[in-house]
Amino acid sequence: MNIEQLKKNVYSELAGCKGRASLFMEIEGKIIEFNSQEVYQSASLIKIPILYEALRQIEAGIISPDEHVIIRDSDKIGDTGVLQAIHGVKSYAIKDLLTLMVIVSDNSATNLIIDLLRMESINKTIRSLLMKNTILQRKMLDFQSIKSGMDNFTTAADIVTCLKKGVTGTALTKASRDTFLSILNQQQFREKLPAYMNEEYIIAGNKTGELPGLEHDCAIVTFGQNRTFIAVLIDNLTDPEIGKSAIRQIGKHINDFIRGNSTR
Repeated sequence: MNIEQLKKNVYSELAGCKGRASLFMEIEGKIIEFNSQEVYQSASLIKIPILYEALRQIEAGIISPDEHVIIRDSDKIGDTGVLQAIHGVKSYAIKDLLTLMVIVSDNSATNLIIDLLRMESINKTIRSLLMKNTILQRKMLDFQSIKSGMDNFTTAADIVTCLKKGVTGTALTKASRDTFLSILNQQQFREKLPAYMNEEYIIAGNKTGELPGLEHDCAIVTFGQNRTFIAVLIDNLTDPEIGKSAIRQIGKHINDFIRGNSTR
């Protein structure tokens, strides 16, 4: 499969999706875009720039990865993640909260991290990364803010910008870039982009996002010395499985392209 066939396959999946779909992908130095500047509710994809900002603050000595944050019962929100289900644990290290924020999308951990980093600092770093259409305006599961219009937003292009800066940019040290990738590679929710990838050969470090009518996923796909960066954002869905299926198929097309080219 050549890059034009991959592009055709991806476009076919997105055009046929019964929802508003967008994609940005950088693969083998080529860009594939589909409505990549369209703005969406970010859902949990906003946790990618939050992770970046946390690593930046660790490097700057503002916070320490080993510093423990007190967990109160009032900090536990929602019915997913780890913190809300654990009793008797009074504190977690910042590095563990960051890991939980990403690999199981723990919203309680995320809100603690937002308080620690400060929302204005996160948004300042978002702007410095030239994520032009991304903003953090509310904590996780703050539905009252959503109703009032204070939501978190992003684009497929912006998310890929952050993924790429997280592992190749010069603003973070190599140790921090390695940590950024390592956390993504430990992702537990793998039912979208990585679902049909052969992970004996391909490593997909991803981060999903969901809200009613919305399915997102983004990933750094590593094969040997090569990396592919991808974000797929879909909303206006009447059935979440429609969005998940489209994202899974895009992951399969990437898998087939990489594996096919590796045997040539």
